[in-house]
Amino acid sequence: MKKLLSFVLCAAMAASLAGCAGGSSDDGSKESQSAVESGSETEEGSQGSDSADGYEIGVVTDVGQLMDKGFNQGTYEGAEQFAQANGKTYKYYQPANGSDANDNDRIAAMRQAINNGAKIIVTPGFLQATALETVAKENPDVKFVFVDGWALGLDNVTAIVYKEQESGYLAGYAVVKEGYTKLGFTGGGGGANPAVNRFGYGFVQGADAAAKELGVDIEIRYSYKFGDAFSASTELQTQIAGWYAAGTEVVFACGGSMFDSVKSAAAEYPDARIVGVDVDQSGESDRVITSAVKGLNPSVQLVLEQFYNGEWDEKLANKASNLGAAENATGLPTDTWSMENYSVEEYEELFAKIQDGTVVPDAATPESVTDAAWMEEAVTNTTINFE
Repeated sequence: MKKLLSFVLCAAMAASLAGCAGGSSDDGSKESQSAVESGSETEEGSQGSDSADGYEIGVVTDVGQLMDKGFNQGTYEGAEQFAQANGKTYKYYQPANGSDANDNDRIAAMRQAINNGAKIIVTPGFLQATALETVAKENPDVKFVFVDGWALGLDNVTAIVYKEQESGYLAGYAVVKEGYTKLGFTGGGGGANPAVNRFGYGFVQGADAAAKELGVDIEIRYSYKFGDAFSASTELQTQIAGWYAAGTEVVFACGGSMFDSVKSAAAEYPDARIVGVDVDQSGESDRVITSAVKGLNPSVQLVLEQFYNGEWDEKLANKASNLGAAENATGLPTDTWSMENYSVEEYEELFAKIQDGTVVPDAATPESVTDAAWMEEAVTNTTINFE
Protein backbone atom coordinates (compact mmCIF):
# COMPACT_ATOMS: atom_id res chain seq x y z
CA MET A 1 0.00 0.00 0.00
CA LYS A 2 1.40 3.36 -0.96
CA LYS A 3 2.19 5.85 1.79
CA LEU A 4 0.26 8.51 -0.13
CA LEU A 5 -2.97 6.51 0.20
CA SER A 6 -4.64 8.90 2.63
CA PHE A 7 -3.88 11.95 0.49
CA VAL A 8 -4.99 10.35 -2.74
CA LEU A 9 -8.17 9.01 -1.18
CA CYS A 10 -8.95 12.49 0.09
CA ALA A 11 -8.75 13.91 -3.41
CA ALA A 12 -10.67 11.07 -5.02
CA MET A 13 -13.44 10.80 -2.48
CA ALA A 14 -13.88 14.54 -2.20
CA ALA A 15 -15.03 14.49 -5.78
CA SER A 16 -17.58 11.72 -5.80
CA LEU A 17 -17.22 9.13 -3.07
CA ALA A 18 -18.76 8.41 0.30
CA GLY A 19 -17.65 8.32 3.94
CA CYS A 20 -18.34 9.23 7.58
CA ALA A 21 -16.69 10.21 10.86
CA GLY A 22 -16.26 9.86 14.60
CA GLY A 23 -13.63 9.96 17.39
CA SER A 24 -12.24 8.99 20.82
CA SER A 25 -9.56 10.02 23.28
CA ASP A 26 -6.47 8.03 24.16
CA ASP A 27 -6.22 8.97 27.83
CA GLY A 28 -7.37 6.35 30.30
CA SER A 29 -7.07 2.61 30.33
CA LYS A 30 -7.84 0.39 27.38
CA GLU A 31 -10.37 -2.38 27.79
CA SER A 32 -9.68 -5.82 26.41
CA GLN A 33 -9.90 -5.90 22.62
CA SER A 34 -10.31 -9.65 22.54
CA ALA A 35 -13.88 -10.11 21.39
CA VAL A 36 -15.95 -12.89 22.93
CA GLU A 37 -17.51 -15.05 20.27
CA SER A 38 -20.42 -16.55 22.16
CA GLY A 39 -23.13 -15.48 24.55
CA SER A 40 -26.46 -13.72 24.53
CA GLU A 41 -25.33 -10.12 25.00
CA THR A 42 -23.45 -7.66 22.86
CA GLU A 43 -19.76 -7.50 23.75
CA GLU A 44 -18.27 -4.04 24.12
CA GLY A 45 -14.86 -2.44 24.45
CA SER A 46 -13.65 1.13 24.51
CA GLN A 47 -10.65 3.38 24.86
CA GLY A 48 -10.41 6.78 26.45
CA SER A 49 -12.04 8.30 29.48
CA ASP A 50 -15.78 7.97 30.00
CA SER A 51 -17.85 10.94 28.92
CA ALA A 52 -21.21 12.24 30.07
CA ASP A 53 -22.14 12.28 26.40
CA GLY A 54 -21.15 8.63 25.92
CA TYR A 55 -19.12 7.35 22.99
CA GLU A 56 -19.39 9.33 19.76
CA ILE A 57 -17.93 6.73 17.39
CA GLY A 58 -19.26 3.19 17.38
CA VAL A 59 -17.87 0.21 15.51
CA VAL A 60 -20.22 -2.77 15.17
CA THR A 61 -18.09 -5.72 14.07
CA ASP A 62 -18.67 -8.28 11.37
CA VAL A 63 -18.70 -12.02 12.20
CA GLY A 64 -15.47 -13.39 13.62
CA GLN A 65 -13.21 -11.80 16.19
CA LEU A 66 -12.54 -8.09 16.60
CA MET A 67 -8.76 -8.51 16.51
CA ASP A 68 -8.86 -10.91 13.56
CA LYS A 69 -5.61 -9.59 12.04
CA GLY A 70 -7.70 -8.61 9.02
CA PHE A 71 -11.04 -7.09 8.09
CA ASN A 72 -12.59 -6.32 11.49
CA GLN A 73 -9.27 -5.23 12.95
CA GLY A 74 -8.30 -3.03 10.01
CA THR A 75 -11.66 -1.27 10.11
CA TYR A 76 -11.63 -0.84 13.88
CA GLU A 77 -8.08 0.50 13.94
CA GLY A 78 -9.01 3.16 11.40
CA ALA A 79 -11.74 4.42 13.74
CA GLU A 80 -9.47 4.03 16.76
CA GLN A 81 -6.60 5.99 15.26
CA PHE A 82 -8.85 8.80 14.07
CA ALA A 83 -10.47 9.00 17.49
CA GLN A 84 -7.19 9.09 19.37
CA ALA A 85 -5.77 11.74 17.07
CA ASN A 86 -8.83 13.96 17.40
CA GLY A 87 -9.86 13.55 21.03
CA LYS A 88 -13.11 11.65 20.38
CA THR A 89 -14.63 8.87 22.45
CA TYR A 90 -15.21 5.51 20.78
CA LYS A 91 -16.40 2.00 21.52
CA TYR A 92 -16.68 -1.27 19.65
CA TYR A 93 -19.67 -3.58 19.83
CA GLN A 94 -19.57 -7.25 18.89
CA PRO A 95 -23.06 -8.60 18.18
CA ALA A 96 -24.23 -11.40 20.47
CA ASN A 97 -23.66 -15.02 19.48
CA GLY A 98 -20.35 -14.30 17.77
CA SER A 99 -19.98 -16.23 14.54
CA ASP A 100 -23.66 -17.22 14.70
CA ALA A 101 -24.89 -13.62 15.02
CA ASN A 102 -28.09 -12.83 13.13
CA ASP A 103 -29.83 -9.61 12.08
CA ASN A 104 -31.50 -9.22 15.47
CA ASP A 105 -28.11 -9.44 17.18
CA ARG A 106 -26.67 -6.80 14.86
CA ILE A 107 -29.71 -4.55 15.36
CA ALA A 108 -29.29 -4.84 19.13
CA ALA A 109 -25.60 -3.93 18.90
CA MET A 110 -26.31 -0.86 16.77
CA ARG A 111 -29.09 0.28 19.09
CA GLN A 112 -26.78 -0.17 22.04
CA ALA A 113 -24.18 2.03 20.34
CA ILE A 114 -26.82 4.73 19.85
CA ASN A 115 -27.97 4.43 23.46
CA ASN A 116 -24.33 4.99 24.43
CA GLY A 117 -24.23 8.26 22.51
CA ALA A 118 -22.94 7.27 19.06
CA LYS A 119 -23.11 10.04 16.47
CA ILE A 120 -21.65 7.83 13.77
CA ILE A 121 -21.40 4.03 13.54
CA VAL A 122 -18.95 2.11 11.34
CA THR A 123 -20.36 -1.26 10.27
CA PRO A 124 -17.95 -3.57 8.41
CA GLY A 125 -19.33 -6.45 6.36
CA PHE A 126 -22.11 -6.99 3.83
CA LEU A 127 -24.11 -9.02 6.37
CA GLN A 128 -24.87 -5.75 8.16
CA ALA A 129 -27.26 -4.55 5.42
CA THR A 130 -30.63 -5.55 6.87
CA ALA A 131 -29.80 -4.44 10.40
CA LEU A 132 -28.23 -1.24 9.17
CA GLU A 133 -31.26 -0.28 7.09
CA THR A 134 -33.58 -0.98 10.03
CA VAL A 135 -31.62 1.05 12.57
CA ALA A 136 -30.72 3.87 10.18
CA LYS A 137 -34.41 4.45 9.41
CA GLU A 138 -35.17 4.57 13.12
CA ASN A 139 -32.38 7.08 13.77
CA PRO A 140 -32.12 9.61 10.91
CA ASP A 141 -29.83 11.88 12.93
CA VAL A 142 -27.19 9.16 13.39
CA LYS A 143 -24.75 8.54 10.54
CA PHE A 144 -23.64 5.07 9.40
CA VAL A 145 -20.65 3.84 7.39
CA PHE A 146 -21.24 0.58 5.51
CA VAL A 147 -17.81 -0.93 4.80
CA ASP A 148 -17.85 -3.52 1.98
CA GLY A 149 -21.43 -2.45 1.35
CA TRP A 150 -23.53 -0.39 -1.04
CA ALA A 151 -25.78 2.66 -1.03
CA LEU A 152 -29.05 1.88 0.75
CA GLY A 153 -31.10 4.83 -0.47
CA LEU A 154 -30.77 6.58 2.90
CA ASP A 155 -29.15 9.97 3.40
CA ASN A 156 -27.65 8.97 6.75
CA VAL A 157 -25.81 5.96 5.28
CA THR A 158 -22.65 6.00 3.19
CA ALA A 159 -20.75 3.02 1.82
CA ILE A 160 -17.14 2.10 1.12
CA VAL A 161 -16.38 -0.76 -1.26
CA TYR A 162 -13.07 -1.90 -2.70
CA LYS A 163 -11.88 -3.45 -5.95
CA GLU A 164 -10.58 -6.59 -4.28
CA GLN A 165 -10.13 -8.27 -7.66
CA GLU A 166 -7.15 -5.94 -8.20
CA SER A 167 -5.33 -6.97 -5.02
CA GLY A 168 -6.14 -10.62 -5.71
CA TYR A 169 -4.79 -10.29 -9.26
CA LEU A 170 -1.56 -8.70 -8.06
CA ALA A 171 -1.06 -11.43 -5.44
CA GLY A 172 -1.71 -14.29 -7.84
CA TYR A 173 0.57 -12.79 -10.47
CA ALA A 174 3.33 -12.24 -7.91
CA VAL A 175 3.43 -15.76 -6.47
CA VAL A 176 3.58 -17.37 -9.91
CA LYS A 177 6.30 -14.95 -11.02
CA GLU A 178 8.14 -15.91 -7.82
CA GLY A 179 8.16 -19.48 -9.11
CA TYR A 180 5.20 -21.20 -7.43
CA THR A 181 2.91 -23.32 -9.61
CA LYS A 182 0.76 -25.21 -7.09
CA LEU A 183 -1.52 -22.74 -5.35
CA GLY A 184 -4.55 -22.78 -3.08
CA PHE A 185 -7.38 -20.42 -2.16
CA THR A 186 -9.57 -20.78 0.91
CA GLY A 187 -12.31 -18.19 1.27
CA GLY A 188 -14.78 -17.13 3.93
CA GLY A 189 -18.50 -16.60 3.58
CA GLY A 190 -19.39 -19.91 2.00
CA GLY A 191 -19.06 -18.54 -1.53
CA ALA A 192 -21.66 -15.81 -0.93
CA ASN A 193 -19.41 -12.95 0.20
CA PRO A 194 -18.88 -10.55 -2.73
CA ALA A 195 -15.56 -9.15 -1.50
CA VAL A 196 -14.08 -12.61 -0.88
CA ASN A 197 -15.30 -13.78 -4.28
CA ARG A 198 -13.62 -10.82 -5.96
CA PHE A 199 -10.37 -11.53 -4.12
CA GLY A 200 -10.47 -15.16 -5.20
CA TYR A 201 -11.34 -14.56 -8.84
CA GLY A 202 -8.68 -11.86 -9.08
CA PHE A 203 -6.13 -14.28 -7.62
CA VAL A 204 -6.97 -16.85 -10.29
CA GLN A 205 -6.78 -14.27 -13.10
CA GLY A 206 -3.42 -12.90 -11.97
CA ALA A 207 -1.90 -16.32 -11.47
CA ASP A 208 -3.06 -17.41 -14.93
CA ALA A 209 -1.71 -14.24 -16.57
CA ALA A 210 1.73 -14.83 -15.06
CA ALA A 211 1.64 -18.51 -16.02
CA LYS A 212 0.80 -17.61 -19.59
CA GLU A 213 3.70 -15.15 -19.76
CA LEU A 214 6.10 -17.76 -18.36
CA GLY A 215 4.75 -20.54 -20.56
CA VAL A 216 3.97 -22.83 -17.62
CA ASP A 217 0.87 -24.64 -16.39
CA ILE A 218 -0.34 -24.16 -12.83
CA GLU A 219 -2.87 -25.72 -10.46
CA ILE A 220 -5.14 -23.98 -7.95
CA ARG A 221 -7.10 -25.75 -5.22
CA TYR A 222 -10.15 -23.57 -4.55
CA SER A 223 -12.51 -23.94 -1.61
CA TYR A 224 -15.09 -22.21 0.61
CA LYS A 225 -15.40 -25.17 2.96
CA PHE A 226 -15.13 -24.49 6.67
CA GLY A 227 -15.13 -20.72 6.17
CA ASP A 228 -18.77 -19.70 6.55
CA ALA A 229 -18.11 -17.81 9.79
CA PHE A 230 -14.61 -16.54 8.88
CA SER A 231 -13.27 -18.40 11.92
CA ALA A 232 -10.39 -20.73 12.63
CA SER A 233 -11.30 -24.41 12.99
CA THR A 234 -9.67 -27.80 13.26
CA GLU A 235 -11.55 -28.85 10.12
CA LEU A 236 -10.03 -26.01 8.10
CA GLN A 237 -6.56 -26.67 9.47
CA THR A 238 -6.87 -30.35 8.53
CA GLN A 239 -8.02 -29.49 5.02
CA ILE A 240 -5.17 -27.04 4.37
CA ALA A 241 -2.59 -29.36 5.91
CA GLY A 242 -3.81 -31.95 3.43
CA TRP A 243 -3.25 -29.50 0.59
CA TYR A 244 0.30 -28.80 1.70
CA ALA A 245 0.97 -32.51 2.12
CA ALA A 246 -0.25 -33.11 -1.43
CA GLY A 247 2.16 -30.52 -2.87
CA THR A 248 0.37 -27.17 -2.63
CA GLU A 249 3.05 -24.53 -2.16
CA VAL A 250 1.12 -21.33 -1.39
CA VAL A 251 -2.38 -20.83 0.07
CA PHE A 252 -4.29 -17.55 -0.11
CA ALA A 253 -6.03 -17.34 3.28
CA CYS A 254 -8.98 -15.07 2.54
CA GLY A 255 -11.22 -14.79 5.56
CA GLY A 256 -10.44 -13.13 8.89
CA SER A 257 -9.45 -15.60 11.60
CA MET A 258 -9.27 -18.41 9.04
CA PHE A 259 -5.69 -17.20 8.71
CA ASP A 260 -4.86 -18.85 12.04
CA SER A 261 -5.86 -22.28 10.73
CA VAL A 262 -3.80 -21.82 7.57
CA LYS A 263 -0.83 -20.62 9.63
CA SER A 264 -1.06 -23.69 11.88
CA ALA A 265 -1.26 -25.98 8.84
CA ALA A 266 1.74 -24.28 7.22
CA ALA A 267 3.77 -24.76 10.39
CA GLU A 268 3.69 -28.51 9.76
CA TYR A 269 5.54 -28.17 6.42
CA PRO A 270 8.83 -26.25 6.12
CA ASP A 271 8.24 -25.07 2.57
CA ALA A 272 4.58 -24.07 2.98
CA ARG A 273 3.79 -20.44 2.21
CA ILE A 274 0.78 -18.12 2.75
CA VAL A 275 -0.79 -15.10 1.09
CA GLY A 276 -2.50 -12.85 3.64
CA VAL A 277 -5.54 -10.64 3.11
CA ASP A 278 -6.99 -7.19 3.87
CA VAL A 279 -3.91 -5.94 5.77
CA ASP A 280 -0.20 -6.78 5.72
CA GLN A 281 -0.08 -10.06 7.66
CA SER A 282 3.65 -10.69 7.29
CA GLY A 283 4.12 -9.88 10.98
CA GLU A 284 1.87 -12.80 11.93
CA SER A 285 4.05 -15.49 10.38
CA ASP A 286 7.33 -15.80 8.51
CA ARG A 287 5.44 -18.04 6.06
CA VAL A 288 3.55 -15.04 4.62
CA ILE A 289 5.16 -14.06 1.32
CA THR A 290 2.74 -11.22 0.52
CA SER A 291 -0.75 -9.97 1.38
CA ALA A 292 -3.61 -8.80 -0.86
CA VAL A 293 -4.47 -5.59 0.97
CA LYS A 294 -7.09 -2.87 0.78
CA GLY A 295 -7.13 0.54 2.43
CA LEU A 296 -9.46 -0.18 5.34
CA ASN A 297 -7.71 1.94 7.93
CA PRO A 298 -7.06 5.12 5.89
CA SER A 299 -10.43 5.09 4.13
CA VAL A 300 -12.31 4.80 7.44
CA GLN A 301 -10.21 7.64 8.84
CA LEU A 302 -10.94 9.74 5.78
CA VAL A 303 -14.71 9.39 5.97
CA LEU A 304 -14.66 10.11 9.69
CA GLU A 305 -12.68 13.26 8.96
CA GLN A 306 -15.20 14.32 6.33
CA PHE A 307 -18.06 13.74 8.76
CA TYR A 308 -16.49 15.88 11.45
CA ASN A 309 -15.65 18.56 8.90
CA GLY A 310 -19.35 18.92 8.14
CA GLU A 311 -19.10 17.44 4.65
CA TRP A 312 -21.60 14.60 5.06
CA ASP A 313 -24.44 16.06 2.98
CA GLU A 314 -22.14 17.19 0.18
CA LYS A 315 -19.85 14.19 -0.15
CA LEU A 316 -21.24 11.20 1.69
CA ALA A 317 -25.03 11.06 1.99
CA ASN A 318 -26.48 8.02 0.18
CA LYS A 319 -23.28 7.49 -1.80
CA ALA A 320 -20.91 4.56 -2.28
CA SER A 321 -17.20 4.89 -2.94
CA ASN A 322 -15.53 2.21 -5.05
CA LEU A 323 -11.83 2.35 -4.28
CA GLY A 324 -9.06 0.65 -6.18
CA ALA A 325 -5.55 1.05 -7.52
CA ALA A 326 -6.40 4.41 -9.06
CA GLU A 327 -6.90 5.69 -5.51
CA ASN A 328 -4.00 3.61 -4.12
CA ALA A 329 -6.57 1.64 -2.11
CA THR A 330 -5.63 -1.84 -3.35
CA GLY A 331 -2.33 -3.58 -3.86
CA LEU A 332 0.49 -5.46 -2.14
CA PRO A 333 2.64 -4.11 0.72
CA THR A 334 6.14 -3.19 -0.41
CA ASP A 335 7.70 -2.19 2.94
CA THR A 336 7.88 -5.85 3.98
CA TRP A 337 8.67 -7.31 0.53
CA SER A 338 10.33 -10.74 0.80
CA MET A 339 10.05 -12.21 -2.70
CA GLU A 340 13.36 -12.77 -4.48
CA ASN A 341 12.47 -13.67 -8.06
CA TYR A 342 9.78 -11.03 -8.50
CA SER A 343 10.93 -7.52 -7.65
CA VAL A 344 9.20 -4.45 -6.25
CA GLU A 345 10.01 -2.67 -9.49
CA GLU A 346 8.24 -5.35 -11.54
CA TYR A 347 5.27 -5.18 -9.17
CA GLU A 348 5.06 -1.39 -9.46
CA GLU A 349 5.09 -1.65 -13.24
CA LEU A 350 2.05 -3.96 -13.16
CA PHE A 351 0.38 -1.83 -10.49
CA ALA A 352 0.71 1.22 -12.74
CA LYS A 353 -0.99 -0.68 -15.57
CA ILE A 354 -3.94 -1.43 -13.30
CA GLN A 355 -4.00 2.19 -12.16
CA ASP A 356 -4.23 3.54 -15.70
CA GLY A 357 -6.63 0.88 -16.95
CA THR A 358 -4.20 -0.97 -19.22
CA VAL A 359 -4.86 -4.12 -17.15
CA VAL A 360 -8.41 -4.52 -15.83
CA PRO A 361 -9.08 -7.57 -13.64
CA ASP A 362 -12.63 -8.85 -14.05
CA ALA A 363 -14.89 -8.25 -11.04
CA ALA A 364 -17.86 -10.27 -12.26
CA THR A 365 -18.57 -13.17 -9.91
CA PRO A 366 -21.70 -15.24 -9.20
CA GLU A 367 -23.80 -14.29 -6.18
CA SER A 368 -22.97 -17.72 -4.79
CA VAL A 369 -19.91 -19.63 -5.91
CA THR A 370 -20.63 -23.36 -6.01
CA ASP A 371 -18.23 -24.57 -8.70
CA ALA A 372 -15.28 -23.45 -10.84
CA ALA A 373 -16.86 -23.72 -14.29
CA TRP A 374 -17.31 -19.97 -14.66
CA MET A 375 -13.64 -19.34 -13.77
CA GLU A 376 -12.28 -22.06 -16.01
CA GLU A 377 -13.71 -20.27 -19.03
CA ALA A 378 -11.44 -17.28 -18.30
CA VAL A 379 -8.10 -19.10 -17.92
CA THR A 380 -5.73 -20.82 -20.32
CA ASN A 381 -2.84 -22.17 -18.26
CA THR A 382 -4.61 -23.01 -15.01
CA THR A 383 -6.35 -26.13 -13.72
CA ILE A 384 -8.80 -25.30 -10.93
CA ASN A 385 -9.65 -28.06 -8.47
CA PHE A 386 -12.80 -26.92 -6.68
CA GLU A 387 -13.66 -28.52 -3.36
